[in-house]
Amino acid sequence: MKEAEVEALVERMQAGDRVALARLMTLVENRAPGLPLLMSRIYPQAGRAHVVGITGPPGAGKSTLTDRITAHRRAAGARVGIVAVDPSSPFSGGAVLGDRIRMQTHFLDPGVFIRSLASRGSHGGVARATRDVTRMLDAFGMEQVIVETVGVGQTELDVMRLADTTVVVLVPEAGDAVQVMKAGLLEIADVFVVNKADRDGAERMKSELVQMLHLRPASASHIPVLLTQAATDVGIDELLVALDEHRATLADDAERERRIRIRRESELLDILEEELRRRLERRLGNGADGLGPVLDAVRGGTLDPYSAALRILEDASTLEELVRRA
Repeated sequence: MKEAEVEALVERMQAGDRVALARLMTLVENRAPGLPLLMSRIYPQAGRAHVVGITGPPGAGKSTLTDRITAHRRAAGARVGIVAVDPSSPFSGGAVLGDRIRMQTHFLDPGVFIRSLASRGSHGGVARATRDVTRMLDAFGMEQVIVETVGVGQTELDVMRLADTTVVVLVPEAGDAVQVMKAGLLEIADVFVVNKADRDGAERMKSELVQMLHLRPASASHIPVLLTQAATDVGIDELLVALDEHRATLADDAERERRIRIRRESELLDILEEELRRRLERRLGNGADGLGPVLDAVRGGTLDPYSAALRILEDASTLEELVRRA
């Protein structure tokens, strides 16, 4: 897409055009060549929304919880954006659960924008394009943006790198809470939710989580552990209060600045990694001088990939070419 077309779409999006927003999101998800220009235009307009990440194992009720939070926020007049990261279809590469059937009551609401993203093999439960789509919804004027992860068990920690508040959703059937520690979820949660709390073991699960939080730094003892039944709207009011209270703690200049600095550094490294990989793959595919023999040696087994990587990195001309060329 030409630069003028991207500029036109951005202007339409800024005027509240939902179709333009959807088209820009497609460009982002497809990692279109004009992505850096697009995001540089949107970047200054973002930073006002409260981004809530909802993560946890499959079957915990994350979609239902997202639906109920959205309903309550809309009742209060807030505009809500939802980014739902779904498993990828092995056939089309698209989002398997793209219909978001648990959120269909919000599809026709002009104050809600729902976007499903295919994980496409991305680790951490968050698709690579999620951060950019979240920023678009922020720039579009959504007061709350909810990011629901794919739910892949022990590897869904990346959500903490883009969310202001991370909600970890568990169910009584999750078993020994030690599994929560193994998954790393104990370290990323700002709010714990034990959903489907009408089932046996909910209170025990809550007690174990409260006890384990004492193993974290002193501040972790203040992390709320809530019981909810999202399907029947039980405990949602308490969850909303916890989200608002956590957002209020982020108003502390020192804590907010610390999180922002970490997030910006992480984003820069991610962008550099993606861009350098793209350029390197293109040079390898084109049989670029200097890289061809190295690649052939790796393919033939005469050179190990570690030594090959170091050889490429130490080749100043190769690095210069990667940096110079788009």
